[in-house]
Amino acid sequence: MKHQQRTQRDLTRLNAIVLGCLVGLFAGIVVSTFRLIIEHLLSLVQAAYGWLGQHPWGLVPWAILLVLMALMIGHWVKQTPMIKGSGIPQIEGQLAGELDYAWWPVLWKKFVSGILGIGSGLFLGREGPSIQLGGTVAQGLADRLGFSGSRRRLMIASGASAGLSAAFNAPIAATLFILEEVYHNFSTLVWLTSLTSAVVANFVSNEIFGLTPVLHIVYRQALPLKYYGLLLLLGIGLGGLGYGYQWVTLRVGQWYGRLTWLPRQFDGIIPFLLVIPVGLWWPITLGGGNQLIVQFAQQTPLLVPLIGYFILRFVFSTISYGSGLPGGIFLPILTLGALLGAIGARCFVAVGWLPTMYVANFMIYAMAGYFAGISKAPFTAILLITEMVGTLQHLMPLAVVAIVAYITVDVLGGAPIYEAMLQQMVVPAKAQSDGPTDQLEFPINEGAGLAGRQVRDLAWPPDTLLVGIRRGERQVIPNGDTILRAGDTLLIFTYQHNRAFVRQQLTHLNDSSTQPSD
Repeated sequence: MKHQQRTQRDLTRLNAIVLGCLVGLFAGIVVSTFRLIIEHLLSLVQAAYGWLGQHPWGLVPWAILLVLMALMIGHWVKQTPMIKGSGIPQIEGQLAGELDYAWWPVLWKKFVSGILGIGSGLFLGREGPSIQLGGTVAQGLADRLGFSGSRRRLMIASGASAGLSAAFNAPIAATLFILEEVYHNFSTLVWLTSLTSAVVANFVSNEIFGLTPVLHIVYRQALPLKYYGLLLLLGIGLGGLGYGYQWVTLRVGQWYGRLTWLPRQFDGIIPFLLVIPVGLWWPITLGGGNQLIVQFAQQTPLLVPLIGYFILRFVFSTISYGSGLPGGIFLPILTLGALLGAIGARCFVAVGWLPTMYVANFMIYAMAGYFAGISKAPFTAILLITEMVGTLQHLMPLAVVAIVAYITVDVLGGAPIYEAMLQQMVVPAKAQSDGPTDQLEFPINEGAGLAGRQVRDLAWPPDTLLVGIRRGERQVIPNGDTILRAGDTLLIFTYQHNRAFVRQQLTHLNDSSTQPSD
C-alpha cells in the first residue's frame, strides 16, 4: 500500500512538470512575441520623433493617429474591462476566486492594445501584461484540456510565472513573485509547476533575445562594507517615496473620474497626446525605461537633470497607468528606483561620502529597494534584480536596501500595491450555494488571529467543510479540539462559486480574532 501511494505521488509531480512544460512553451512564445514587437515598435517610434522634430508639419497627422489608437483601445476596454491596467490584480483575483473572465477576448485584446500603448512610448511596463498574457494562455489550455478547480488554478499560476520569466529572463524571481505576491501559496505542486513553466519560457525567450541580461549594468567593483551606512539612508528614502508612489497610483484613477467631459473608457487620449512633447524632447525616456536604466548606468547625468527625469517619469507613469490603458507599473517602478539610486549616489558624492565609481551600484540597489517597498515582496525584488543584472555580488547590499525600504513602507501603513489594486476591483462577495464543489486553501501566518484557536471556537462561514490541515509535510485530519497553528494551511471544501465569499469571511475572521489569553 505504501509503495502504491509513493508511486501515485511521484506521478502527480511528474504530471505537474509535464503541464508546466506545456504552459511554459505556449506562454513563452506568446509573451516573447509580445516583447519583440514592442521593442521594434518602440525603436520605430523613437526614430519617428527624431523625424518629427525636423518636420513639424507631421505632428498633426501623428496626433490624429494616436487619438484614433486611444479611441480603439478605449472601445476594447469598455467591451472587455479585464484588459485594463497591469493584469496582475486580475490574475491574483482569479487565483483567489474573486473574479474570472473569458480567456480569448482578453488574450488578443490585451496583446494588441498592450503593443500599441507601450510601443507608442507611454510610460507603461510590459511585465504586468506579460503575466496576464501568460496566465490567460494557460487558462485557455486548461479549458481545452477540460481542467477546472485546483488544476485550472495551478495552470494559471504557472502561466503567470512563465509570462514574467519570458518578459525579464528571470525564471527564479518569476516563480517566487507568483508564490509570494500573486498566489500566496507555497505548496509543492504550485512551485514545481510554476518553476518548470518559468524555465521553459525563459528558454524560449533566450532563443529569441539571447543570453544577455535585460538590465546588463557594468560596474567597477562591489560596494565596500564601510559604505553600508549609506544604504540605510537610501532604503529609508526609497521607502518614503515608495509609499508616496502607492498613494498617488491608487488615487489617480479617481482623479481621472473628475473629468466628466471625457468618457472613462477614453481617458487614454490624455497620455497619448501628452507623450508627443515627451517624445520630441526626451525620446530616451519613452517606454518602460529599460533603455534609460542601462544608458544612465554607463553615463550618469548630473544631479539636477536626474531630478528632472525622476519627476517626469513619476508624473507621466502615473498619468499613463491611471488612464486605464493596458500596461503595467512593474518596469516603471524599477526605472524610478534606478533614478532615485542615481540621485542618492550623486548627493552622497557631492558631500564627499561616496566615490563616483559606485553610482551604478546604487542604481542597482535602489531598483530592488523601491520595488520591495511598493510591492512589499522583498525576496522577489532581491532575486529579480540579481537575475536581471546578471551577477551575485550584490546580494548583501540588495538585501539591506530591500529590508529597510520594506520596513519603512510598512511603518507608514503601505499595503502591497497589487493587492490594493485588486481590492479596488472587487466588491464584497455574497454566499452562493450552487455549482460544483471546490477546495480552498487558506494559510495562517505568524501572528494571525486564527493561530492558537480551537476549531470548535470559530464561527466558520456557511457551506464550508474543513477537511484537512496541511502542517509541514503531513496532513492533519481536524476535529473540534484541534488547535490551529501559525504555518498551517487550511483545506476547506465549498462550492466553486462560493470561494470568494469564504475567503473574504476567513480573512475577516483572521483579522478580527484575538489570541486566547494564557
